[in-house]
Amino acid sequence: MGKVNELLEHWMRHRKVIHDLLDLIGNEHIHYKPWNDALSLGNLAIHIAVSSDRFVQGIKNGEFTFTSSSNEFETIEGLRNILSEYTEKTKSTFQTLSDADLDQQLDFNRFIAPGKVWLSSMIDHEIHHKGQLFTYARLIGIEKLPFFIIQPPKL
Repeated sequence: MGKVNELLEHWMRHRKVIHDLLDLIGNEHIHYKPWNDALSLGNLAIHIAVSSDRFVQGIKNGEFTFTSSSNEFETIEGLRNILSEYTEKTKSTFQTLSDADLDQQLDFNRFIAPGKVWLSSMIDHEIHHKGQLFTYARLIGIEKLPFFIIQPPKL
């Protein structure tokens, strides 16, 4: 298995948990904020999806461009659909990455590193915010949460 496929599989094992977590959330909680200036639960999920897609797009294109986007949702189903669309889009681009893309030096806020470093940072960023979503879920009363990562198959 190549490096790109290993990273993709690792990322998907984390991303699938976000989908599982959102399956536990009801409409009444999509705008929940633990404090006034926090991102809402729904907007935090959108931030994860959009940011990861932009990182993978930047690595593929050889340049990071972060523009604003509108991802409005009214219901948990709408939120889940946005996450699913971004997951498929990001996965599709991820699958086109090459070893050369992973080795290419890229500038991110004047920090220079190869694509594989930024891909690793993207996954870490997603894990960090997924942890916040787990905390939000606990704060709204969800007691049984999925494991933090999809485990590999058992023997």
